[in-house]
Amino acid sequence: MAKEVLIEDISVIKGLMLKVLGTDDYADLSRLGGLTNHTYKATLKNGEEYVVRLPGEGTEEMIVRSDEKISTQLACDLGIDAEILYFGEDGSKVTKYIKNALTMSSETLHKKEHIDQVAEIFRKMHTCGVDTKVPFEVFEMATSYEKIIFDKNVPVYDDYNEIKAKVMEIKAEIDGAINIKKVPCHNDALCENWVLGDDRMYLIDWEYAGMNDGMWDLADVSIEAGFDAEHDRMLLSAYLGKEPEIINEKHFLANKIYVDYLWTLWAKARVPYDGQPMEDWATERYARLKGFIEDYKNI
Repeated sequence: MAKEVLIEDISVIKGLMLKVLGTDDYADLSRLGGLTNHTYKATLKNGEEYVVRLPGEGTEEMIVRSDEKISTQLACDLGIDAEILYFGEDGSKVTKYIKNALTMSSETLHKKEHIDQVAEIFRKMHTCGVDTKVPFEVFEMATSYEKIIFDKNVPVYDDYNEIKAKVMEIKAEIDGAINIKKVPCHNDALCENWVLGDDRMYLIDWEYAGMNDGMWDLADVSIEAGFDAEHDRMLLSAYLGKEPEIINEKHFLANKIYVDYLWTLWAKARVPYDGQPMEDWATERYARLKGFIEDYKNI
């Protein structure tokens, strides 16, 4: 079911439209999806379509908007995201709307042609040679989310310390086996952040983008799209340009572990703002995290 337009957002949207587009006289305004921000599609009377995003409550504690702007601009320069027209200091944003946009789902991302497009976009981004100077330090972020969780008295799992120790053991093993190079990454490749337009696939919403291990992006999209072993093989093969070796598979699975570890804590940190849905989401990810740890032992 489509989300309702929030009355309190309308005046802000109109102000942004007037500032960026020179008019606030839209023919239609509809709210789009998203976990934390308020995002709208605005259609002008001449048929031109734009996306207006307003930052959600509490995001200022978790997102550095100036960093997001750098990564968003890089994505636009690489032709990965839609044209950006405005990016405010608070995270408000106006972009061109992707024509005939089809938001990807788990089902549609399972198609080989789309897996190949995903791999191509990641490879283009990861090999662009740009250092955005925007950090995405997974375990530093985890610590910052822990602080929010503890400061706001959000309950943690009984075995959390034990699971955290196992994650750290796996990290030590991978770090010792691979010389990991930090590259520009999206870091939050939800199915809903992949959009198929008339001309190509796009990757949108760069709130968590930054310099990271490129394998994180592959692990993330695999989790979010619910890939099985065959889909993972197709993704890794397309990205690497060869059949994956055991070390590639371990590197990939380790990043699945890191992904669910970090986003479990992120969701827990969102509980004071978004309530039970985030608690449920954290619990789901935490259970999967423990399954990935068991899988890692069996490689």
